Amino acid sequence: MFNLIKSFFKANQGSDLQTAINEGAFLVDVRSPQEFSAGSVKGAVNIPVENIKAKLATFPNKKSTVVFCQSGGRSAMAKMILKQNGISNVINGGNWRRVKECVK
Repeated sequence: MFNLIKSFFKANQGSDLQTAINEGAFLVDVRSPQEFSAGSVKGAVNIPVENIKAKLATFPNKKSTVVFCQSGGRSAMAKMILKQNGISNVINGGNWRRVKECVK
């Protein structure tokens, strides 16, 4: 049980993240609009974590989704919400700057 919970909060490491981004993953910055406007990842959309449930219709039919925030906490919550609502191919990218480094 602990490993399952831990997997939701662990940011994805290494090649899975890079591969998903290279293959055109849907990039979602789950920080506040103010944080997003101060800087984010090229091509990302801003859906604050508290709005994820209201925006579930945005996620189906995506090959994969990468959620990210400032430190990985809010993106872990977003991933959990999406998984609970049947959106399964979600990667917690963790920190937005790390995701930004993967985007070419």
